[in-house]
Amino acid sequence: MQDIAHSPALIPSARRRPVTPPRQLPPMFVRGNLAPEPEVAGQSFDEIRDSPEFVSLRSRLRRFVFPMSLAFFTWYLTYVLLAAYAHEFMSLKVIGEVNLAIVLGLGQFASTAVITAVYVRFANRRIDPQVDEVRARAEGAQ
Repeated sequence: MQDIAHSPALIPSARRRPVTPPRQLPPMFVRGNLAPEPEVAGQSFDEIRDSPEFVSLRSRLRRFVFPMSLAFFTWYLTYVLLAAYAHEFMSLKVIGEVNLAIVLGLGQFASTAVITAVYVRFANRRIDPQVDEVRARAEGAQ
């Protein structure tokens, strides 16, 4: 069976000019050869990344961020699924004309603010001091 969608007869520009591979553009604003990379004093990135302090920092951050993200995503997905499939439940009146969907929707905003505040507090107390320690050791090795 012939592939009609990719036929050159149906694509007028394909008959006009052959496709050529793209050329690499010359580097701009460089005279002669490429400029040498500047030498950086201190530890290399690989040394910092493999240090026990940095590994501990990443582990601590992951232990907070992943469970918190999963909890918020589950809460958000639950709200979306309830709104899509549980119309009677979401239309229950809570106070006057305010129904459960409005309350849970506002809860989404409130939980976002709470998670942000908790993360900022966690970062200020547990992450930032350890980042300063890793940075000081990396800069001290110059």
